[in-house]
This record gives sequence, structure tokens and C-alpha cells, in this order.
Amino acid sequence: QVQLVESGGGLVQAGGSLRLSCVASGRTFSRYAMGWFRQAPGKEREFVAAIARSGGSTYYAESVKGRFTISRDNGKNTVYLQMNSLKPEDTAVYYCAADLLYSSTTKYDYWGQGTQVTVSS
Repeated sequence: QVQLVESGGGLVQAGGSLRLSCVASGRTFSRYAMGWFRQAPGKEREFVAAIARSGGSTYYAESVKGRFTISRDNGKNTVYLQMNSLKPEDTAVYYCAADLLYSSTTKYDYWGQGTQVTVSS
């Protein structure tokens, strides 16, 4: 069982930056690939970024490529999402997720409760 807790969301102006963090419980964090997803009102949850267990491989949605960076610190059981050049269309609840498989689908086994990101124009 893995429990995930996100933090770092908030209100920011367009063009600004935020860094989201997600802390995982347990001592097996390094066994899991980690992903960030988001869900805007009235829309389905969508993939944002994923990182492999070792951190040696990352993958991004086209809409965030070049603006967002996913990283992890296995010693701190934490995955991060650095978000730069934010746009109003990035407004959503952001979720981190963990799974033994590294993928861009929403079929992750464990999910956090989400953190709200709001980008004003």
C-alpha cells in the first residue's frame, strides 16, 4: 500500500511558476514509477508527466513539454512537478500517482487527493 500526499498548489498569474510536491509513505517508493495527472472542471483526467523508478526516464504530454519538469528524490520519497510559463488552460486539480508500471495511462494503482492549481490571465 502506498499513500500519496500532494502539496504546492495555489493561485498564480499567467507566465508564473509553481512547484508541486508529492510525498509517498512506505519504504518501497523506489519500486514505483510516478506520474502527474490533472483534471479541469467538466473534463476527464489527463496525463501530464511520468518518471521511471530510477528517475532516468521521463515522459510528458505535448501540452506541457518544455514548460514542466518532473523529478524525484528516492531518498525523500518525493516526486516533484516544476511548472513554468503557466497558462490559464493549466488550471486544474493536479494528482500524483504511483504504479509498478511506467506509463502515460490513467491506470495507476495509487492516487493522491489532489492539489488545486489556478492560473489567472
